Amino acid sequence: MSVAYHPVGWTRSKIVYDAVLLAGVAIYLLCFLRFAPRVRAPGTLLDDQSLAIKAYGSCAFILLSLVLMIGPLARLDTRFLPLLYNRRHFGVITCTIAAAHLLAVLNWYFAFSPLDPWVALFSTDASYGDLRGFPFIPFGFLAFAILLLLAATSHDFWLNFLSPPVWKAIHMAVYGAYGLVVAHVAFGALQDARDTGLPLLVGASAAALVGLHLAAAWRERARDRQATTGTDDPAWVVVGPVAELVEGRGLVISLSHGESVAIFRDGRGIAAISNLCAHQNGPLGEGRIRNGCVVCPWHGYEYRLRDGCAPAPFTERVATYRLKLDGATLLLDPRPNPLGTPVEPVEIPKATVTPMEPA
Repeated sequence: MSVAYHPVGWTRSKIVYDAVLLAGVAIYLLCFLRFAPRVRAPGTLLDDQSLAIKAYGSCAFILLSLVLMIGPLARLDTRFLPLLYNRRHFGVITCTIAAAHLLAVLNWYFAFSPLDPWVALFSTDASYGDLRGFPFIPFGFLAFAILLLLAATSHDFWLNFLSPPVWKAIHMAVYGAYGLVVAHVAFGALQDARDTGLPLLVGASAAALVGLHLAAAWRERARDRQATTGTDDPAWVVVGPVAELVEGRGLVISLSHGESVAIFRDGRGIAAISNLCAHQNGPLGEGRIRNGCVVCPWHGYEYRLRDGCAPAPFTERVATYRLKLDGATLLLDPRPNPLGTPVEPVEIPKATVTPMEPA
């Protein structure tokens, strides 16, 4: 969290994160340039410029695959959360390597063309009627254009200016970019592949990405609870037995209109706030409580349980919800309160013993 905008809010963790990532990229590129010529298929020639193009392209594809795997990995195992915290740095570096790939192509294949390199890029191959020889360059260029847009708008200034829902919708286009990259490789490099290395890399990466997202979605669906209407008052929905609430751990309730609520127990008090962080719509229900505040697991944004407001001097807010007890059953009013509305936590009766609570 930051009070004012800075180009980059450097911290020790960010410096270490970027240093490790850049070192990994440098090691990959050096190893590719050194060892790829030794393992090329017999009878193939590989000049230095083409080798550099392949090195940048394969590196960008691997980085983009890893960027998209971080999200589901963090949902499946919290040990991956540090990778999620600075994922935007990962994405900007990916875009930079993709730009190097594009510039290497322009400087080698089109530098000596009588046409402008950008015109030649799209006009030299226009065999759209042949599926096997279908032009692959437009797929790659569109993917790069999306990555460039996402990198340019990755700063929190644009997040605040566009609003989190709009910003999030724009950045979901990264999945379209990945599909375009796969098409770029499938209609391009895979057509001339003489070994199984590249097909295995592309197929395994795409399969792993889809599998991780499906696993994360299944786990989230199994963990979240669907609110039910089983009360005399239709304005309230049933959450479940209050004894199921665990100290310091969020319970996510999915409402019928698509919203979700995070319910936390802090001591003997129970409070409910929106499950969506005001920063990037992160899952607050998967966070933890610290000093009476819910800490978002994605980027550490904090919100007080009693009013949904970030502690001063920060100004982010999320909606609060009303709760009440009907015997040993916890009920929720699914209508969000106006932002900043304080709500007194529901007190658990002393006779009620809940999980992880001292008897």
